[in-house]
Amino acid sequence: MTDSPIARVAEATPPGVARRLRGLSDTAIAWIFVAPTIFLLLAINIFPLIWTIRLSFTNFAANRPGREVEWVGLRNYERILTDEGTWANMQTTAHFLFWTLFFQVVLGFTLAWLINRKFRGNDLATTLIVLPMMLSPAVVGNFWTFLYQPQIGLFNYAVELLTGRPASSFSMLGPGGLAKWSIVIVDTWMWTPFVMLICLAGLRSIPDYIYEAAEIDRASKWRQFWTITVPMVLPFLMLAVLFRGIENFKMFDMVVLLTGGGPGNETLLASIDLKREAFEKWRTGYSSAYAIILFVTVFGLASIYVKALNRVKER
Repeated sequence: MTDSPIARVAEATPPGVARRLRGLSDTAIAWIFVAPTIFLLLAINIFPLIWTIRLSFTNFAANRPGREVEWVGLRNYERILTDEGTWANMQTTAHFLFWTLFFQVVLGFTLAWLINRKFRGNDLATTLIVLPMMLSPAVVGNFWTFLYQPQIGLFNYAVELLTGRPASSFSMLGPGGLAKWSIVIVDTWMWTPFVMLICLAGLRSIPDYIYEAAEIDRASKWRQFWTITVPMVLPFLMLAVLFRGIENFKMFDMVVLLTGGGPGNETLLASIDLKREAFEKWRTGYSSAYAIILFVTVFGLASIYVKALNRVKER
């Protein structure tokens, strides 16, 4: 018998089982051990998806399970796609996505470029920068809610020092404030270190001899940056954008703790609106259709983006 890991596993099994396994190929034995895990994962992920798709074509309400369920076809999808409130929430989500990704990419890449330049205290600086991403969103939400408090929050006192306006007359989270930007600031503060670490990995993967060859050719630092650094780090940067884009599209807990979707509906992201439809209004069929639309949107955009990322990596 070949001295492979699978063969050694077969030899360690009880004699009766071992005799049956010895007649199988390594591939078949591998499938015997892997198949239960695959089936479990499929049951956990695929079954809820199929059940959600089924519910999306009905008027089912989870708080009234005894009511007769009516098949409504595509009516839920039609109502969602023609609802002005839904499109407003999607615009709010797009605003949050665009600006958080923009600031995180710019700041993350800049920090990675600075950290990559060896200096005294480099390790300490890196540790301090990555601390925010190690905190839970619940802690971050409560912490920044305190900072945004109009009476005692440090943020308002900073605004007073810069603008001369009384600290108590301005609230980032209140009506007339900058609630949309408040959640952008918090998410950028928390997740810029994540982008920085991925960019830092990209910067440190660039061989030194490429820069040495460019210096021999008398290429300026600016030219080296645009012709060597940016192209070689771009796949890493795009990967960071993919991860953060997917996560921010379904952002929920931090925003709920900060603003609860308010004031009014100013920070009502699609994920928060979905939760309200499902667990406050108890429109389970409607919210299932809403969830499917969001899933298809994320999956479609991510698929297009991954194709673009693969083209960049092949250059």
